Amino acid sequence: MKIADFQKLIEKTYGVRDRKRGVEATYLWFAEEVGELARAINGRSSRENLRHEFADVLAWLSTLASITGVDLQEVADERYGKGCPRCKAIPCKCEEKRATAYRCS
Repeated sequence: MKIADFQKLIEKTYGVRDRKRGVEATYLWFAEEVGELARAINGRSSRENLRHEFADVLAWLSTLASITGVDLQEVADERYGKGCPRCKAIPCKCEEKRATAYRCS
């Protein structure tokens, strides 16, 4: 499934409810799901739960994009469609500034 198809599916499934809830409350749900994903990544759950949490974060991100009028497929293509937004390379050739990995912005 493409990003655009997923966003449309989530919009059809939950769009009315999501718009009633509004951006602020939806963002709180999204943040909660990101927290659950963080716990799953830190090894506090099964592989299946990790997969579940990634799917939930993607769904809530899609909801936020829809209710704020952002097409995720479009912005993903624009921002990352040619590789790193800064150096345009795949893989990124930007120099890391810290010991931990980061995304160029």
